[in-house]
Amino acid sequence: MKTMTKTKTMKAMVITDFGSTNVLKSQEMPVPKPQGKELLVKVHATSVNPVDCKIRKGMFGPIIKTPAILGFDVSGVVEAIGDKVTDFKVGDEVYYLPRIIGWQGAYAEYHLVEEAIVSKKPSNLSHTEAASIPLAASTAWDALVERAKVKIGETVLIHAGAGGVGSLAIQLAKLCGAYVFATCSDYNFDLVKEIGADKIINYKKENFIEIIKEETNGEGVDVVFDTVGGEVLTKSIDITKPFGRISSIVRTGTEGINLEKAYLQNISLHCVFVQSGRHKLDTIRNLIEQEQLKPVIDSVMLLSDVAKAHKKLEQGGTRGKIVLSVV
Repeated sequence: MKTMTKTKTMKAMVITDFGSTNVLKSQEMPVPKPQGKELLVKVHATSVNPVDCKIRKGMFGPIIKTPAILGFDVSGVVEAIGDKVTDFKVGDEVYYLPRIIGWQGAYAEYHLVEEAIVSKKPSNLSHTEAASIPLAASTAWDALVERAKVKIGETVLIHAGAGGVGSLAIQLAKLCGAYVFATCSDYNFDLVKEIGADKIINYKKENFIEIIKEETNGEGVDVVFDTVGGEVLTKSIDITKPFGRISSIVRTGTEGINLEKAYLQNISLHCVFVQSGRHKLDTIRNLIEQEQLKPVIDSVMLLSDVAKAHKKLEQGGTRGKIVLSVV
């Protein structure tokens, strides 16, 4: 007589429909098994990003299939490996950005991932700290290094400099050798100054167009990193130099945006949707271990409090990342 083997399960926060934070539910799900070049990672921490909220609300439409697990940051330990894995072994501490489309996310006790996008965790960070890095740092890297190609001596304007992406973008732009303008509220001046911004603009009380024109003798900046979209993107065109570059990470369509002046001034507009990749995280890990780049964490919550974390992020005003502790 055969003995039935019980399937191992894990706790996960799942959405079975799109809508408010009420659609985030705790469920028991089977622990996936790694095959080929896949790793099974025991998730120690993940984090909340704006893309999580957008997917939850249904903004990505039918390309996201429910039931879905959100969460696109991982720091954890390799639990098991497929038979073709060559770069990792059980017990390795890793961090990475899961693929946003086509794979399940990391609001769970375990996560299945292709080894090609996984990197070793920075040795000088805890799992909580490391989980704040992959998506935000990869986004800033794609926008400033890969697409805008910021160079030594250039001027860069970063919108929402105290946010999860903005706070890392400031640090990366400084490492590229740029002079950095950053917008934020007066509440965040101390943080934005500490992480390297050269000129801080209070977006609630000051006109960034007037200040940039005054500070640059009317020339404008070489690069704008737009994390807001809409009218802010349109206004940013007014203070970008001819043949300058704008990298925008906001999915806004064309509503509220006028690109005519960008066309007339030969401004390059880069629409950036972050891509998973080991090479970026390897470089970012080296910068972190050399203490040239540091995480900025707003708060740490339990995975079971993910609905609260979504609400907090959507209310605005966070300083850096909201991290979710899984173990």
